[in-house]
Amino acid sequence: MPRFMGLVRMEEGVGTPPQALFEAMDAYIGKQAANGVFLDGGGLYGTEDAVNFVSHKGEVSRVDGPYAEAKEVVGGWAILDYESLEDAVADQQEFAELHAKHWPEVTVISTLRQISTGPEAPGE
Repeated sequence: MPRFMGLVRMEEGVGTPPQALFEAMDAYIGKQAANGVFLDGGGLYGTEDAVNFVSHKGEVSRVDGPYAEAKEVVGGWAILDYESLEDAVADQQEFAELHAKHWPEVTVISTLRQISTGPEAPGE
């Protein structure tokens, strides 16, 4: 079965999601976990304490947050296990619709990416 990573990106500093979204997400994730789809995941804090290591031209440098140039940040992640790409896409749309319904004033980008297990192409 293919595994996927779900990512939630949003603008930095938009505040705490409303309680209604937390409750809807708890129900959604509970259902997905019971179905064996949701394997692990969680929310992420802002970039104020983030640390990046940049490899450039054979040198590594450390860059600490916050990052004034950051427009979007990853706010959450999930590891998901599906029977098919079609099932994964359908559930990712449902996940995005929860955000649209319960936090409409914030632009949230829900991204789904298949996890590579080797050199093969996605879907193989």
